[in-house]
Amino acid sequence: MEFSEKLQGLRKSRSLTQEELAEALYVSRTAVSKWESGRGYPSIDSLKGLSRFFSVSIDELICPDEIIEAAADEKRAFADRYRSLICGALDAFLAILLLIPAFGDGADSTATVALFELTGVSPWLKSTFAAIICAVVLEGIGSLVAANLDSQAWAKRLLVAGMVLSVVAVMVFIVSRQPYAGTVCFALLTIKGFLVSQGK
Repeated sequence: MEFSEKLQGLRKSRSLTQEELAEALYVSRTAVSKWESGRGYPSIDSLKGLSRFFSVSIDELICPDEIIEAAADEKRAFADRYRSLICGALDAFLAILLLIPAFGDGADSTATVALFELTGVSPWLKSTFAAIICAVVLEGIGSLVAANLDSQAWAKRLLVAGMVLSVVAVMVFIVSRQPYAGTVCFALLTIKGFLVSQGK
């Protein structure tokens, strides 16, 4: 008998709903539903909680092959969370472009200034720079929140959004002849690209 069937049988033997079991284990009802439908395995901590709650050994709950698969799932989830945290932090770090002198102050000037001190570029271009930086920073903060809340679906969406925004930022800064800002964005994009490629 597979883990999903055993868990369902144990839950029903105590006349519990999935929601009641989830509350007893301090997990979401979605997690219990996923375990019972065979779409995933609980973490090691949740397995221990199930073992205590139903007064059965972990060996009775889950076979060794399933334990190995559960550990692999947990390791993959941890790596994804770690990757989301780092990429989110890198995107939030882009706020530094609002403060450091990384922008050329027009074609006639060799001076570099902070974004809000730009005078030699059109206001719409300055607004575009600010909007792109703010969008990347907000996405980074969102990624950090999603990773801390362990929301894998949102973390993945935000990771993709962050990559797209970073590519746009690099293109805009290079096309508008802002090499320092473009270099900073390109460096962050390269690091994020490496991290994402390691997760494949």
